[in-house]
Amino acid sequence: MSAGPRILFFGYSEVGFECLSLLLERSDNVVALFTHEDNPNEKIWFKTPAVAAREKGIPIFTPEKITTPEWLERIAALQPDLILSVYYRNMISTKILGLAPLGAFNLHGSLLPKYRGRAPINWAVLHGEPRIGMTLHRMVKSADAGAVVDQAGVDIGPRDTAEQAFRKVLPCARTVLTRQIDALLAGTAKETPQDDSQATYFGGRKPEDGRVVWTQTSRQIFNLIRAVTDPYPGAFTDTGGSRLMLWWAEPDSDAVRKFVGPSLATARPGASATTSPAAAPAGASTSPTRPAQRRPGEILSVSPLVVATGDGALEFTRTEWRGPALTLHPGQML
Repeated sequence: MSAGPRILFFGYSEVGFECLSLLLERSDNVVALFTHEDNPNEKIWFKTPAVAAREKGIPIFTPEKITTPEWLERIAALQPDLILSVYYRNMISTKILGLAPLGAFNLHGSLLPKYRGRAPINWAVLHGEPRIGMTLHRMVKSADAGAVVDQAGVDIGPRDTAEQAFRKVLPCARTVLTRQIDALLAGTAKETPQDDSQATYFGGRKPEDGRVVWTQTSRQIFNLIRAVTDPYPGAFTDTGGSRLMLWWAEPDSDAVRKFVGPSLATARPGASATTSPAAAPAGASTSPTRPAQRRPGEILSVSPLVVATGDGALEFTRTEWRGPALTLHPGQML
């Protein structure tokens, strides 16, 4: 380990693992890692920075709160020159930020000023964003509001899950830190203030946020599913005292188009709204503009499972019962 500026690293998640690994590969002077104990109620599907720290003998601390007088004293005793935060889940007080003469900087999982706050990749997928990224910025009292040092982005597809989007954007973290770490250590990094008028902020997500609202459009529900599907807690609907997990759906399958016609299904590239709908099951509407008197949440077909939405329908191709498995039937409301 070099005797260069003393780096205090706060981090978690695989982004934290990648960035800490980069610093250790460079033999930068990382004096300690502050991280989190893995939550037994959370599916840990990612590498964590503690793995990289243990391999190099870096001291690891996992306090529930870093704002107590005891921890403030212990952090000050580490005499950090530079503080780096990468996917650390707790707010770091300005008292701690002020300890580092070279400043404190955070790597955030969005193209700031958009998607400040928690779970930015999940929120971006939920809103159908075509591009996401990583931003290195100075830490200030307000979350994710400090001046931007650098950012890198990547395109994502309209069918990517949040995990697939995460895998695509993960290399951007190393890219940004590689470009800027020497300037950060020298105190010469250039900074550009964020345009607060363009900022958006979103809070943390809970498993309950995966509840499907059937009056939403097919695209909105499909985006929710891909934003929270495995390894996240998943989208769901409750019926008859049981919970039906909705792990995947198809907005433009043959089954969907049999019921709603191509204009109401999410169009595939080159699809035309004027194409004649495929032959529909007996009693099903063949109108290309509006399903006949179908209510959002109504089961249109059981095998395959097709459910009406606010503007069409979705076919659910991967489901799971939590609680007793129930028998569904056409016309039933979810």
